[in-house]
Amino acid sequence: MSQETDYPMLVFGSPSIADDEVAEVVACLRSGWLGTGPRVARFEADFAAYKDLPASRVAAVNSCTAALHVSMIAAGLDPGAEVITTPLTFCATVNAIIHAGLTPVLADVDPVTQCISPAAIEAAITPRTQAILPVHFAGRPCDMDAIMAIADKHALVVIEDCAHAIETEYRGRKAGTFGDFGCFSFYVTKNVVTGEGGMIIGRSEAHIARAKVLALHGMSKDAWHRFGDKGYKHYQVVECGFKYNMMDLQAALGIHQLARVEQNWLRRRAAWSFYQNALADLPITRPAEPQADTRHAYHLYTILIDEDRCGITRDTFLDRMNAARIGTGVHYLSIPEHPYYQQRFGWKPEQWPTARRIGQQTVSLPLSAKLQDDELGRVSTAVRDLIATGG
Repeated sequence: MSQETDYPMLVFGSPSIADDEVAEVVACLRSGWLGTGPRVARFEADFAAYKDLPASRVAAVNSCTAALHVSMIAAGLDPGAEVITTPLTFCATVNAIIHAGLTPVLADVDPVTQCISPAAIEAAITPRTQAILPVHFAGRPCDMDAIMAIADKHALVVIEDCAHAIETEYRGRKAGTFGDFGCFSFYVTKNVVTGEGGMIIGRSEAHIARAKVLALHGMSKDAWHRFGDKGYKHYQVVECGFKYNMMDLQAALGIHQLARVEQNWLRRRAAWSFYQNALADLPITRPAEPQADTRHAYHLYTILIDEDRCGITRDTFLDRMNAARIGTGVHYLSIPEHPYYQQRFGWKPEQWPTARRIGQQTVSLPLSAKLQDDELGRVSTAVRDLIATGG
């Protein structure tokens, strides 16, 4: 494949930012209120409405990592308790378990959905297990009926990692509303963007109230209530908390991003379907179609590059796409591939063979509401050329 250096670089996961976001950020700057304030409160209320929840069950934070960490502490799990999660996830999922003073346990993924396997969860349960942390991978929901049945059977807490799954639904119910907590990401590549940011939703108002306290130093009142127009309010430190609060500058983006979430979802669905059709005859493994009675968030479009079938290695494919000025991603090398976890826990990638195989073959193609039809065509043509020529 020739290097088409005359093309501009197609940035992977480039966000779609409109004039409304720009105007809101400018208004926020001019208001003098940049930290946690009225725009965060509005974003929380809007997100709660989107998830059909009262605002008292939603807490904005500065990342999904923070959301996961705080949720596990707010859940009151015992120190060192085991939390079962997937090996096919970003390191933040496992790191949050460790930072919460808990023990991560991995359960392999389903080869078709690439989400955590309920059967593998069941097999991983021990007397020390206290929670399950499923990840709705690429926007596809986990099998929440099976997972919640396991959780109910063993009296386990469920914390849903919904970083990919803002719009995701499973059998008519929104992702994040099954478990005790649902944790969302608004990172720059996500479906709703605040640059950095996250949200916690919870089944219990008491849990969310505690999460809010933990997310801002363990203080009983946040800055908005301490320095608002009703006068200064004293606070008390009631727990040893963290600095995880969201800023109004971030929420200024999120308010308008969330207002267009359905419009952008339709565009990403069209892009996802374009790839499915354009690449259908290639010897790659395309993502499975969404299951019946579910709603896919279309956050990632992931293909598998098997060298024997495609005549090119996954990493060579990544290099050649970059040479063609097309950004790609890898979601993900399996967690046990990383040296830190091997050294700390003695994990070996072959213990979770499905996640290992996927992690060594997976490529995420550009997927964004910002992508134009000609850009989608450029990506699919590059993929076809690479597979046809073996790189």
